[in-house]
Amino acid sequence: MTAPLPSSTFDTPFEGDLGADLELALRLADAADAASMSRFDADDLDVRLKDDASHVTEADLATERAIRAVLETERPGDGVFGEEFGITGDAARQWIVDPIDGTANYLKGIPMWSTLIALAIDGVPRVGVVSQPAIGRRWWAASGHGAWTNTPGGEPRRLAVSNVDAIADSSVSFQSIGQWRSAGKLDALERLTSSVWRDRGYGDAWPYMLLAEGRLEFVAEFDVKEYDIAAHVPIVLEAGGRFTSFDGADSLSERSSLATNRILHDAYLDLLHSA
Repeated sequence: MTAPLPSSTFDTPFEGDLGADLELALRLADAADAASMSRFDADDLDVRLKDDASHVTEADLATERAIRAVLETERPGDGVFGEEFGITGDAARQWIVDPIDGTANYLKGIPMWSTLIALAIDGVPRVGVVSQPAIGRRWWAASGHGAWTNTPGGEPRRLAVSNVDAIADSSVSFQSIGQWRSAGKLDALERLTSSVWRDRGYGDAWPYMLLAEGRLEFVAEFDVKEYDIAAHVPIVLEAGGRFTSFDGADSLSERSSLATNRILHDAYLDLLHSA
């Protein structure tokens, strides 16, 4: 299963107003939060193994169903690409959904998991919402509308990446050593972590949001599907960052991601591919 190849670069300006789509995406996140939180940390949570040996819970399925139900009513002409129920409808306007990103955390009662909702138009992610209801956080963006997060006081706060301009001063999230080992990139990880100020594996969606908030300068992953990363693209870009594959392509389908504060993007690419 794949999303269509983008017809333009991720940075290409969008001609039109995405306000209504962003408002809908936020309501989709509300519906998703209600479904996912109703079963979070339940003693009798139903957990099963999928064919690829990854876990799926009843909450993953219920959350994607909740999102699809709203879309069937309000955007019946749009396509949907969800982790649990695959691709349906037209791909020109495609909602890309990961109902629970971080299922392993969810089933263990660890609150660091998210619902990821994106709208890709002609293959380019234009709207993104990342919701972490177990910790009361949400981030959202649409092309031309900026990137935002909620605050304890209830007022939205606009996001901006950092202005750190030296790799030696940067803070990075590499996700996991095992992921880089499986991709054959341990040498690149060693070059990266020995060159930066601070390195940590924060995991899943949160480090991309920390990047958009200006708290990190680099996040990279391997073995990611479209629904793992599509929602992050508009948020990172609207915060002033850059988002590509590990090899520098504007693509959701290369099974890797590299997000930065933009200033250091090319320098990171050079460092990672310098061997």
